[in-house]
Amino acid sequence: MTHRWDPDRYLAYADERGRPFVELVARIGAERPGAVVDLGCGPGNLTALLAERWPGAEVRGVDASPEMVERARADHPALRFDVGDLRTWTPAAPVDVLVSNATLQWLPDHVDLLPALVDRVRPGGWFGFQVPGNHDQPSHTLRAALAAEPAYAAHTAGVASPVALDAAAYLDVLAGLGCEVDAWETTYLHVLRGADPVFAWVTGTGARPTLQALPDDLRPAFEAELKARLAAAYPARADGSVVLPFRRVFVVARVPG
Repeated sequence: MTHRWDPDRYLAYADERGRPFVELVARIGAERPGAVVDLGCGPGNLTALLAERWPGAEVRGVDASPEMVERARADHPALRFDVGDLRTWTPAAPVDVLVSNATLQWLPDHVDLLPALVDRVRPGGWFGFQVPGNHDQPSHTLRAALAAEPAYAAHTAGVASPVALDAAAYLDVLAGLGCEVDAWETTYLHVLRGADPVFAWVTGTGARPTLQALPDDLRPAFEAELKARLAAAYPARADGSVVLPFRRVFVVARVPG
């Protein structure tokens, strides 16, 4: 089932979502790459950081969402952005740096795609990606449990749901392909503010397919109940803020030369 992305909602927490990207790219040791590609570039705000990191490179962003690519082109006209599916995307020639940030988790078979992605990087080049690793947390499990209830199940069955492995599993796969691998995990404690902040966070990413699958007459009740359950799971602190623990998995691989 295809779902649409809302660049404005996604960018509501641009700083929190961008920090893992910065920390991922910091571990990529390329000095003067010629071709750099951001697979799953979203609205392009992070792709622009690649152009700042490597000003001499040809930097390109690719995303499956036309809405995201439209926003990226409007906000960053100096860079190239294309609509494309990373499962079938193939560059004209292997690239020097391939980055994918918070994208692979949307593909249930993404581990099987890793050999092909490595092949799209030149010998001695770099492949780095980051995926959320918090799919067992209330921010995800409460939405899944509610969606499975009889009132909603017929509409939400089969919607896209993010999945990921741990760092050790990715290390084993990429080391088996001959790569030098740096893999690690970090849990961020995001301090969120505003009305129903965890609901606002998840509706920018993981909950979007579920909400879009619901008919208009059911969606308001679903949203109200999800807000209540999330508020109970992530209570406000004395200052009104809410802490959202968020585990992320990072992998940087040097392709064998």
